[in-house]
Amino acid sequence: MLHDLLLPQHLLIILLVALFIFGPKKLPELGQGLGKGIRSFKDSLKAASEEQPEKTETSSTSSTSAKSSDLPK
Repeated sequence: MLHDLLLPQHLLIILLVALFIFGPKKLPELGQGLGKGIRSFKDSLKAASEEQPEKTETSSTSSTSAKSSDLPK
């Protein structure tokens, strides 16, 4: 069912409707903004996945180095 949605005829109709709604001057600006947003999202996902292993290592070492005098009684 979903594969029928992305046929070239349907995509052409969606493009024409978007052209009528936003106009020929605004459509390239919207596409550029959408591209920048997707690129920024992908970059932030990469940065988060690179930082995640480092955080898990530092949290485990800090918990094992706690002194018994620091613990509440």
